[in-house]
Amino acid sequence: MPAPPEISPCQSCGACCAYSRDWPRFTVESDDEIAAIPRYLLDGDGSGMGWVRGRCAALDGEVGVETACGIYEHRPAVCRACQPGDEECLTARRRHGLGPIA
Repeated sequence: MPAPPEISPCQSCGACCAYSRDWPRFTVESDDEIAAIPRYLLDGDGSGMGWVRGRCAALDGEVGVETACGIYEHRPAVCRACQPGDEECLTARRRHGLGPIA
């Protein structure tokens, strides 16, 4: 029997996606990459992701419980750069009262 696929700690967190209205901002994305993101998920001037109810407009689920990125394949570079357990991750987790990743 094959082992079940490993679940990313991000799927029970989402803290980085609910850290700041000013993050993520587009920095290195091409026009085509930005165009792949539905317009309704972008902020008003198109310079980053929209912010809805204290979190990224593309975040689905409940922070600290179960989350998913609604545009995972097209997420911004800054989102791709944030890795489970890195300093940005841990800073966001602390803001939401979550401990380090085990």
